[in-house]
Amino acid sequence: MGEVATTVSGLRRALRGLADPARARILQRFFKTGPGEYGEGDRFLGLTVPQVRALVRRFHPAEFSALPAIIGSPIHEERLLGLLLLVDRNRKGTEAERDQAYRLYLKCFPHINNWDLVDATAEHVVGPQGVGRAQLLAWAASGRLWTRRIAILSTFHSTRRDRFADTLAVATQLLRDPEDLIHKAVGWMLREVGKRDAAALEAFLHRHHRAMPRTMLRYAIERFPEAKRKAWLRGIPP
Repeated sequence: MGEVATTVSGLRRALRGLADPARARILQRFFKTGPGEYGEGDRFLGLTVPQVRALVRRFHPAEFSALPAIIGSPIHEERLLGLLLLVDRNRKGTEAERDQAYRLYLKCFPHINNWDLVDATAEHVVGPQGVGRAQLLAWAASGRLWTRRIAILSTFHSTRRDRFADTLAVATQLLRDPEDLIHKAVGWMLREVGKRDAAALEAFLHRHHRAMPRTMLRYAIERFPEAKRKAWLRGIPP
């Protein structure tokens, strides 16, 4: 086991040894932790993502028993470290360990509560499980912002393998989502479809561009040539 036996106290000591209060104040503003903002009340130690990923390598492979408490922490970097250790166990483990990682991830949904936590994990833990489209659409219908983001980001795994149906189905369900963070995520995933199959993206746009929030459309067509991008933004498809 990484660093003898992984314990919650050991993980926390390692994180606090790298704490940077000045950076923590910057991160609290960046991740919108003020009253009424999407990250309200979140707390930071001030680590960089490379520092957290270095700890993943240091503690590989983490014991599953240590992960629920660290993922359930009120400290953002603790949750990130725990989730990345879970991704690590999922990526490098046996089939039984991958199933255990996935089941733990589902239990930890309430603690996966910011965009970086979703984006670093959903593709790698949920995606390989072959979750059915009905489940993805149920998550996309959730009243919880982060569960909806997990739904669309989970489909990145299949998109990377040139399978686009789940991404397009979830994107369709999220067309009228009220949250900007969902507009950006859906637009990003549509852009990834277009990088692999421009015709598939343009077919989706022809069907849905009038219903798409402006941010979602902008993200989706970001890689188009300028003239084509402007035509879509004017609502006059080329």
